[in-house]
Amino acid sequence: MEQNSTLEERKKRLIGYIESEDYIPMKRKEIRQMIAVPDSDRALFDGLVEELIDEGKVIETKKGKLMAPKSLNMSTGIFMGHAKGFGFVTPDEGGDDIFIPANETGGAMQKDRVLYKVLRGGDRDKKADGVIIKVLERGIARVVGLYEQSKGFGFVIADDKKFAKDIFISKENGKGAVTGHKVVVEIINYGEERRNPEGKIVEILGHVNDPGVDILSVIRRFDLAIEFPDEVYREIENLETEVLDEHKEGREDFREILTITIDGEDAKDLDDAVSLSRTEKGNYLLGVHIADVTNYVREHTAMDQEAYARGTSVYLVDRVIPMLPHKLSNGICSLNPQTDRLAMSCIMEIDQHGNVVDHKICESVIHSNYRMTYTAVREIIEDQTPTLLEEYEEIVPMLTEMNELRQILGEKRRKRGSVNFDLPESKIILNEQGKPIEIRPYERSIATNLIEEFMLVCNETVAENAFWQEIPFMYRTHLEPDEEKLQRMEQFIRGFGYHLRKKDGEIHPREIQRVLHDAEGSDQERIITRVILRSMMQARYGADNLGHFGLAAKYYCHFTSPIRRYPDLEIHRMLKKVIHGKMGEMESREYHKKMPEMAKHCSKRERIAEEAERDTDQLKKVEYMEDKIGQLFEGIISGVTNWGIYVELPNTIEGMVSLAMLDDDYYEFDERRMLVFGRKTGKIYRLGDKVTVVVAKVSKEMGTIDFLFEDNAE
Repeated sequence: MEQNSTLEERKKRLIGYIESEDYIPMKRKEIRQMIAVPDSDRALFDGLVEELIDEGKVIETKKGKLMAPKSLNMSTGIFMGHAKGFGFVTPDEGGDDIFIPANETGGAMQKDRVLYKVLRGGDRDKKADGVIIKVLERGIARVVGLYEQSKGFGFVIADDKKFAKDIFISKENGKGAVTGHKVVVEIINYGEERRNPEGKIVEILGHVNDPGVDILSVIRRFDLAIEFPDEVYREIENLETEVLDEHKEGREDFREILTITIDGEDAKDLDDAVSLSRTEKGNYLLGVHIADVTNYVREHTAMDQEAYARGTSVYLVDRVIPMLPHKLSNGICSLNPQTDRLAMSCIMEIDQHGNVVDHKICESVIHSNYRMTYTAVREIIEDQTPTLLEEYEEIVPMLTEMNELRQILGEKRRKRGSVNFDLPESKIILNEQGKPIEIRPYERSIATNLIEEFMLVCNETVAENAFWQEIPFMYRTHLEPDEEKLQRMEQFIRGFGYHLRKKDGEIHPREIQRVLHDAEGSDQERIITRVILRSMMQARYGADNLGHFGLAAKYYCHFTSPIRRYPDLEIHRMLKKVIHGKMGEMESREYHKKMPEMAKHCSKRERIAEEAERDTDQLKKVEYMEDKIGQLFEGIISGVTNWGIYVELPNTIEGMVSLAMLDDDYYEFDERRMLVFGRKTGKIYRLGDKVTVVVAKVSKEMGTIDFLFEDNAE
């Protein structure tokens, strides 16, 4: 380890020297003499140079001179391909993507790390153009796709359409696959620019039309681990099913406090419970009780390592791939009703204006009295359904007060400028064979909002507490929108008559909230919301408190779901160390050092889970539309590009009208105004327009739904 850190130090010094302003390009021998490398270390020096060249941090010119990539207008980044052969590079140092034409990809494939050169700078309306100089590291070693047999060999068409080339499979590497099989391929040769990659089939998932094979393909494509390692199962073999008395000792006892959980009907991992009472002063005393997962998932165990590797539970359309084994997630860690459970509780005293005037974070033991569903809570509060009022008589007064507090907290957030993006998520109902039988927007109600408000105020309170105590911590951060994206978004919403006011060139989230509020109920509401959302940065985890722009919160974290998210679990761990006086100077330094890397990893795992969830939803949406060819649907234009017009139906399904299929005129795309117009007729299709479309073609293989406009379909 010591030797590795010494080598890293030497590499840093060497890069620092080559990148310095005074550096004049030199050959290896000249640099060795310049920095006085002894002959005995010559091989070591050459090894360091080779490593730096492989990493794309140093360039060796044809004349043998070493230079920093920046001095040659080169940089490193991740290549993202497109089915049509071209691609984009996301620079390592951040900033806008660089467009790479199909003939300049240099054999780069999806997710490869590359060295690239910018040929033409970008401007407001167009991305910069570049060329790939070298592939530094391959991003994908295994590909999932559809096998097709040919004479004496086969090939695989990747499910990920950004992986543009088919993969050649020789007879001996075919593993007996036949046409129509979904397979996992290990790439054994990446080929060159004009040669296809070559692969070896390592797993046959089943026939493309077999039930469940579509979802399994996504699971393999994202390399999601279904089974837990044997070591993990061995660790939990003797895990108790009820809380042990010794584990209850030294904890705050909240078992006599009326406590409930509120979740969806089908939720099995209940990681948050709530309680509410009033103080003598008339303030609200809100208890948010979160499953104490760290009591069972100890640091450095196999289970902890596996949970960290997964980072999050993944909620696919037909199953959940949990972060923790069911024995914990649905068992001892789940806050099931009528049973004692260990929790981390955040008790907050909140005044009539929604201010948290006092709080306490502690280890506790709780006893949930009722397992409530969102539907039942909504019916009790809104509809006052007599049978439910009778059945849940004991908690009706508490639910009434919870609803009062929900409104107070919501109003406080609204006043400070917190933005609510109410884009409908999809609720996809499958039959026993895994076929989609209904797709509709996911229902949001005052009951879902109630839990949302309580979790938000709890997360903020915990984050603020950690910040002022300077605890090593994982914050949830959301940065201000990028200036360029903001300008584009402003330009677009101006076309609908909305304006964003700026102060000193800065935009406050309150302004975005105002525009969303003004658009509420209009035909364009969903489009305005989506365009604003696209202009936002992605929220992520970080070791530094940078605030949360969208929530207009100075402090924010994820504390409330440790059963399904690793950042929450790690936060609990840090808080418990502080509670028990185990966060000494040495520990604090150690965790502060580790936290940035952990945050980066958790953000990456979150992105992967989101992509997998989105892909399985899309699969089922496409499958749902398969038997609807020729049918008419009302929709709104949700996206415009230079190749097609995207239309979203009220049930959240999106399809595309290809510009090539619009035969009544020659249509062009105007990126600045986000519309498509006909050259001769002047006919305009813009974002947010209501349209009627016919389902023209549905392709499960491509994952696409093609629409035609009704007046073009005759």
